[in-house]
Amino acid sequence: MNNWTQRWDDRYKSEEFAYGEEPNNFLKEQLEKLNPASILFPAEGEGRNAIFAAKLGWQVSAFDISQEGRNKALKFAEANNVSIDYKVGELETLDFEAEQFDAIALIYAHFPAEIKSEIHKQLHKFLRKNGIIIFEAFSKKHLEYVTKNEKVGGPKDIESLFSIEEIKADFPNYEIIELEEKEIELSEGLFHNGTGSVIRFVGRKK
Repeated sequence: MNNWTQRWDDRYKSEEFAYGEEPNNFLKEQLEKLNPASILFPAEGEGRNAIFAAKLGWQVSAFDISQEGRNKALKFAEANNVSIDYKVGELETLDFEAEQFDAIALIYAHFPAEIKSEIHKQLHKFLRKNGIIIFEAFSKKHLEYVTKNEKVGGPKDIESLFSIEEIKADFPNYEIIELEEKEIELSEGLFHNGTGSVIRFVGRKK
């Protein structure tokens, strides 16, 4: 098992939810505007966002590299009387199909710097025409915030953080519904607490 996988397994192993049981606020706000259809959650961890979507009636698929995250998410789904399809592995090993999804939600899906753009481009293929990307993750400016307050969480290397320019480059064939860098207050479980800087993006595939 590589260090990256081990790190997330260790984080998700404990009884408490690393990022809480409530869905991310931005995701919640966006999903409530849409009619439920099929949605993919990359890097979904313990399942808080996937389970929220399933409770709204979405047909939910998710993946992560952490088996511990999946175990916890499936228990959480059962406790909420919903079912989700949750795979474990790296994206290129999973058998998603072209244009399978109506929406893809990237919520703090911080993949290693050297592959993050490549993953965005792969995910693009799985989204159908007119499908929606919902994205929230830490911006490059966040480095200043996490230096002041470790409790806010997020990567500590600039390459793993996002810029508006990167999002435009990674998702070129999208109608931009919303794209901004914003300072927000986070209160999500054990690892996202305090003021941070994020990129928020909602785009429709042309």
